[in-house]
Amino acid sequence: MNDAVDRPRIANRFRGFLPVVVDVETGGINPATDALLEIAVVLLGYDEQGRLAPLSTHSHHVQPFPGAVLNPEALAFNGIDPYHPFRAAVDEKEALQALFPVVRHAVRDGGCTRAILVGHNPILDLGFLNAAVERTGIKRNPFHPFSSFDTASLAGLAFGQTVLARAVQCAGFTWDQSQAHSAIYDAERTADLFCAIVNEWDKNIGLRTKDLGLS
Repeated sequence: MNDAVDRPRIANRFRGFLPVVVDVETGGINPATDALLEIAVVLLGYDEQGRLAPLSTHSHHVQPFPGAVLNPEALAFNGIDPYHPFRAAVDEKEALQALFPVVRHAVRDGGCTRAILVGHNPILDLGFLNAAVERTGIKRNPFHPFSSFDTASLAGLAFGQTVLARAVQCAGFTWDQSQAHSAIYDAERTADLFCAIVNEWDKNIGLRTKDLGLS
């Protein structure tokens, strides 16, 4: 197979956007007041078979910002000890300054114009990401500020399931509950789910457009 000729261009599939899966673990549900504790991103692209696939995962444990709320119920749910000495956590600015260039390079290499966040119920992930950007004053956020792809909605359409664990299993992947609520694990399973739905759609239905290089 000649990759340069036969492999689809990711820029042609999503109107110039590069889908990037993001998952966050937090100290609550309010992006303005509650701590961001973990963030993971999974980059996507086309493999040698012309299928959308996860390419790489990048993540950081994050220190609570000064004055951040740490809701006991949220910490019990995700099992995070924010001040555990072995977390190797960095502050929000350092985490974003490490992750954003990786995403920007992927956008450039894919010939895309901007990244678009993919998440399972992504209003939480995008809200915490935007709040951290605002707090830290970081410029050149590679993500679209309000648009996103929601795998809960897509899985509801494709499989009749909106819970991540059930949707992932319907898509043919295993689910390890002991690893759930880790930003890396949830982001990687969300990436598997998103790619499976897109690939199934493109195989059986397609975009009904001849100039995308996907047929």
